[in-house]
Amino acid sequence: MTSAELIAEGTSLMLFGMGFVFLFLAILVLATSAMSAIINRYNSQPNALTPSQPSVVATSSTSDQGELIAAISAAIQMHRTRNTQSTKRK
Repeated sequence: MTSAELIAEGTSLMLFGMGFVFLFLAILVLATSAMSAIINRYNSQPNALTPSQPSVVATSSTSDQGELIAAISAAIQMHRTRNTQSTKRK
């Protein structure tokens, strides 16, 4: 085979490969769009937050805040004691 024939063969192979990839991706996009349309058609549940419903932020009571502060303080104290013990061993 001459170099011109090799280049022609390589070009045709490249175009065939690129065409196959393009066709596959186009089919993938169509399948994804079709699945999305099917799901949207049969999904009768409304969205969790709609513009007509304001979002409600949960507020915790003062005792919950106190328990949270106590738990965080205990965790920090435990970390500090473990940290100082590990540095003394070295």
